Amino acid sequence: MKGFADTTVEDITEAADVGKGTFFNYFPSKDHLLVAFSDMQIAKLQAAVDRVAESREPMPAFLRTLGVKMTAEPARNPSIVRALLQANLSSSAVREIMRENHKRSHGLLTRLVQTGQDRREIRSDLPAAEIAHVFRQMVFGTLLMWSVYGDSSLPARIHAAFDLLWNGLAPRNTSDPGNTAEPRNTTECNTAEAASVIHTSVGES
Repeated sequence: MKGFADTTVEDITEAADVGKGTFFNYFPSKDHLLVAFSDMQIAKLQAAVDRVAESREPMPAFLRTLGVKMTAEPARNPSIVRALLQANLSSSAVREIMRENHKRSHGLLTRLVQTGQDRREIRSDLPAAEIAHVFRQMVFGTLLMWSVYGDSSLPARIHAAFDLLWNGLAPRNTSDPGNTAEPRNTTECNTAEAASVIHTSVGES
């Protein structure tokens, strides 16, 4: 199976059973397919923002689930992550669009964090925008590191990274009745287990 870099527009149009003219009506280049993927990810994020107001799920669990959902598609195809990085580095047109998408996603995440702060579930002594930025860096950084291996360890890596991140995001006053930090024994994959999986995957590479 070809990776994204080796796949031509002809390969794509033949697989989709559409003409090249039709393809270029929607996508100026092959790399713009990656922009469409980014738009899909933003749509997931927008759905989360729309849902959080009615959700009774504690914010730490909500954000953990969001991180897993946002990385589900890349987990099935690590070449997507590599292609996104390549397109950002090589295509100024795609890079400009992706920069705008990053702004949109940061704004949506900031709203989620603000909701958590309003509920006293996330520390409020830091700006919501700053926390949202760190959360995005955690997810994207974990994705990029994992893409080197492309194995089944991505969920474990996300959980391990979130466990460490949450130590810094939890409310500062542990006696605060609004402190609803996740109990350590209820996480789907605790840090020790995740570290073991990651260590194994790195050692086998």
